[in-house]
Amino acid sequence: MNKVLASADEAVAVIPDGATIMMGGFGLCGIPEHLIAALHRRGTKNLTIVSNNAGVDDYGVGPLLRARQVRKMISTYVGENKEFERQFLQKEIEVELVPQGTFSERMRAAGAGIGGFFTPTGAGTVIAEGKESRVINGRTYILEAPLHADFAFVKAWQGDRSGNLVYRKTARNFNPVMATAARHTIAEVEQLVDAGALEPDGIHTPGIFVKRLIQGPSYEKRIEKRTTRHE
Repeated sequence: MNKVLASADEAVAVIPDGATIMMGGFGLCGIPEHLIAALHRRGTKNLTIVSNNAGVDDYGVGPLLRARQVRKMISTYVGENKEFERQFLQKEIEVELVPQGTFSERMRAAGAGIGGFFTPTGAGTVIAEGKESRVINGRTYILEAPLHADFAFVKAWQGDRSGNLVYRKTARNFNPVMATAARHTIAEVEQLVDAGALEPDGIHTPGIFVKRLIQGPSYEKRIEKRTTRHE
């Protein structure tokens, strides 16, 4: 089955206002930049974005925030985006902050069909408010629910026409787990290859989890904070 679409704009055309979308990446590493840009162009609104971070002002999730397309962010770290900070302090956006390990495990639970799990992370803090708690072996744990989404945008290094994906090094980050946790996963890849070209044992996301994919024309691969040494 050929799952390849002609463009990112065609891929995001199926996304309605009010959708919940997972977006892979860590900082600016491994982000689905072309799908995000296409969503920005389309102007889809009232979105709930599930992303490790909020990008920077002019890149990643940043343009969506600036255009007021995002209603809610579910994230672990949001400290590099001034517009996000402004909206948060002015109570213009809903925010759910999740400890990073819990964030990852909630998505893994969704993909695995697990109804919830107990973790000590966040016990005794505001994270635990309203959640069931249980003492296990003398330690307090809180119950966390799986984290699902309507769509997932993931970015891979290589992909074949059947949707099998291979990520490159740290760009793997949250992409594989998000691909399993959404009802409709759209991938963008740097290199598109024919079915059978990928080594089966090296595939990170099997094509069964991917509905559609596009090949990005080019990638910026920005550095979030460039630090240099004076000569």
